[in-house]
Amino acid sequence: MTDKQRHSWVSIRDSIREMILNSTYGPGDKLPRDEEFAAQFGCARSTVHRAMRDLAQSGLVERRRKGGTTVRRDPVTRATLNIPITRLEVEQKGSTYGYQLIRQSVQPTSPAIMANFALPEARPMLRVEALHLADSRPYIFEDRWICLETVPEITSVDLTRESANEWLVRNRPYSRCDLRLYARPGSASDSEILQSNPGDALFVMERTTWIGEAPITSLSAVAHPGYQLFTQG
Repeated sequence: MTDKQRHSWVSIRDSIREMILNSTYGPGDKLPRDEEFAAQFGCARSTVHRAMRDLAQSGLVERRRKGGTTVRRDPVTRATLNIPITRLEVEQKGSTYGYQLIRQSVQPTSPAIMANFALPEARPMLRVEALHLADSRPYIFEDRWICLETVPEITSVDLTRESANEWLVRNRPYSRCDLRLYARPGSASDSEILQSNPGDALFVMERTTWIGEAPITSLSAVAHPGYQLFTQG
């Protein structure tokens, strides 16, 4: 991590949030003043102010004009996400799991992936397209981009034998996740891959993860008609 990354408001926010989550500061505790945190982290006071504003907006801390900043006694509850291993998901439903690597190649990031990661310019990443099967029938098609700077080991993984989904869940924990869930009508290419009908309602999961500020992977997964997502927090 560069000095610029280490002193960014995002890294400061994550460090303060970790102090709260590990009970360095508990519910109701008053946090150090912005200038004290600035001295501790070696950054500008405005950087701490931006980090604190984000923590307040997330419901973790409360900011008062003359009362300083305190950890909320009743923090806003936010959902946590356990990223499933698709193989286990299929097997837990009593089906036989299968997997097909369709293609993989190193490509410059597309504009959509640059936007997902908030990248100022394109960079080479590993693009992996694969199909997960349940009882020999299409289950989920995934189109995934993996950052080679953050996950260089992925180039030595045999993705014909192990899915990127399973390898990443087991080997690359994340600290931040953006998730978008929606349904859309299936296209002709969807119907060819998923053996569905054009126009069928398809469930789509778009997920992007980071470790600190370093991008890990950005995924678009399209499920077969009738797919149901179950998660526990």
